[in-house]
Amino acid sequence: MRCLVVIPARLASTRLNEKLLRRVGGKSILQHTYESAQRASIADGVLIAVDDPRLAAEVERFGGDCRLTSPECQSGTDRIAEIALLHEDVDVFVNVQGDEPEIAPETISQVGQALLANATADIATAACPIRTQEQVEDPNCVKVVTGSDGKALLFSRSPIPYARDGITPGLFSSDPPVFAMHLGIYAYRRDFLLWFAQQPPSRLEQTERLEQLRALEAGKTIVVTNIDESTPGIDTLEDFHAFEERYRSREGAP
Repeated sequence: MRCLVVIPARLASTRLNEKLLRRVGGKSILQHTYESAQRASIADGVLIAVDDPRLAAEVERFGGDCRLTSPECQSGTDRIAEIALLHEDVDVFVNVQGDEPEIAPETISQVGQALLANATADIATAACPIRTQEQVEDPNCVKVVTGSDGKALLFSRSPIPYARDGITPGLFSSDPPVFAMHLGIYAYRRDFLLWFAQQPPSRLEQTERLEQLRALEAGKTIVVTNIDESTPGIDTLEDFHAFEERYRSREGAP
């Protein structure tokens, strides 16, 4: 089965505008993400789905592969669905967010393999343990609850599962973890993507502002693979400066 990694890239950003064009070590955030995705063993190719000619020019500058998609796309998934229409020969599409310059290639491959290994699953995604109460209570940290079969039961910005007797330190040391943070990486089957793009936002999706709930409400199956820890994305100027510092430390740059 063929697997294409697609990086949906949008120029505008609410909290840090045009962040994908910001440079660290002479490379844009988008280039760093692209190069990480290229190292994923599962990928038969990496394509960037851009919404603006400036992003297309940046991809051309560093020698990447891109396609200009419709500015009417409401989400990264819609952008990837547009790509899927053009690639009938691809079975699985892995969605890697463009603002994840430090994403581990192994994580990308693990998510893709999780979908390939589960014939009844429509989507695969990833989660990692939550080890602090602050994260549990943070609405920007999306939580996921899975069944014993590893399939998602619910995603929420609220603390789930609800700790009836209170959140205690023991809940953070359990194995498997009680609380898990959902990571924004997905693998989709092509037929699911084409179906998804034709569906209106669902009730729960609109309530939580979580698009994966559209799939769950429709009875689709999402399998969740577990990794030890997440890698930070770039949402704010503080995130960008923190990435700069980590990069300089790794590269020994002044």
